[in-house]
Amino acid sequence: MASQDQEHFRDSIGTINDAGKRAWVYPKKPVGKLYEYRKLVSYVLLLFLFGAPFVHINGNQFLMFNVLERRFNIFGFPFWPQDFHLFVMMMIIGVVFVVLFTVAFGRIFCGWICPQTIFMEMVFRRIEYWIDGDRGKQIRLNNMPWNAEKIRKRLLKWSVFFVISFLIANVFLAYLIGSERLLQYITDGPANHVSTLISLLIFTGVFYFVFAWFREQVCIIVCPYGRLQGVLLDTKSIVVAYDYKRGEKEAGRAKFKKTEDRETTGKGDCIDCFQCVNVCPTGIDIRNGTQLECVNCTACIDACNQMMEAVNLPQDLIRYASEENIEKKTKFQFTPRLKGYTAVLIILIGVLSGMLFLRNDVEANVLRLPGQLYEHKAEDIISNVYTFKLINKTTRTIEDVHFELISHSGSIKVVSQETLEVPAQGLAEGTLFIEVKSADLEGEKEQLKIGVYSGERLIETTRTIFLGPRSYN
Repeated sequence: MASQDQEHFRDSIGTINDAGKRAWVYPKKPVGKLYEYRKLVSYVLLLFLFGAPFVHINGNQFLMFNVLERRFNIFGFPFWPQDFHLFVMMMIIGVVFVVLFTVAFGRIFCGWICPQTIFMEMVFRRIEYWIDGDRGKQIRLNNMPWNAEKIRKRLLKWSVFFVISFLIANVFLAYLIGSERLLQYITDGPANHVSTLISLLIFTGVFYFVFAWFREQVCIIVCPYGRLQGVLLDTKSIVVAYDYKRGEKEAGRAKFKKTEDRETTGKGDCIDCFQCVNVCPTGIDIRNGTQLECVNCTACIDACNQMMEAVNLPQDLIRYASEENIEKKTKFQFTPRLKGYTAVLIILIGVLSGMLFLRNDVEANVLRLPGQLYEHKAEDIISNVYTFKLINKTTRTIEDVHFELISHSGSIKVVSQETLEVPAQGLAEGTLFIEVKSADLEGEKEQLKIGVYSGERLIETTRTIFLGPRSYN
């Protein structure tokens, strides 16, 4: 672990130099077992990300977040503005899950699952390695004057980056407005949807800026998750960690010498090769301990393991471990803190499950017409006028819809029609009259329970207020 006089690294982030300017990071191309696992996970997630908007279940897009129209599809289930509380509950569960996962395993989400890391390291960075070469070639290319080779490589890289950014923007737009609408816009031609094209180009510009220039600064400066880990991690959290006990020993780290017996000299297993630093995508030295910039990508683990194997020393000098595991050799423990977060998560999932189970396919609202009083009709009947709105959350048309009073004797008459038809994922609205005998009313304001039927089947119930005379008997 870094000594007290070496703690200056905490005074600034790894991508800022001594002059306060941006220190461009040229990470060495990772190679190793964990990197291969990350590639597999990343490409599966990329396939899911690009495919999800174009998959439909029962006519519903698998995932859609139409903020403008306040319509959301989660795993093929549609959620309307009236279901916003369910969407909020899902978001809260997601946050609690990420918090629980971070307390237990550190920032592993950032290194393995975060779209920013996946796109940066598994798409854009790999293209950069293909065009510009590995770390040394990239540095030399950056330092050389603008000759034919540099212009050719820069134009090729920037063009490929722009095309991929444009593709990502299209997929992003498919999540927002729906894939069917996006494909329709493409078929119609950009000239017929200029505003959508402008939005698409803005998204493209943002993605290009992030992946071509801003890069790791998103994780370090913009993303709040990096700040959160400071309060979420503890000495029992599993993170990518350097075993300073083994790496330093009594005499500290030192360069490797073939003829030297490091065990006898008391030197640590760290040979000070700086491979873990050169391969880091955020430009830090993991040997300084857990840092804000570390996204747990495991590139340093692979690099260190390769060097340990090359000099015939045990691997896992850098590994997934907790501070207590390195200091005291303790194993992972399910702490009271983890138990508390787990309990909260289970309770929230239970509440959400109950809310989803009680959720109806039809949402009904019956409201008294503002400014209208009751009407006293023949045979001592009291009539009130209402507006109604029926929202069909399913992908099928609901036919033969009518209203009936459940709580009182009386009748409901829909203006201009007896039965209704509610279109798939649409709504039906209009005006109706409710008539109740005054003898059945007990007060000036009465709460009525109304049933919404499709044929003989009750599909929803709702309540409304009925006004009548002050005295009835």
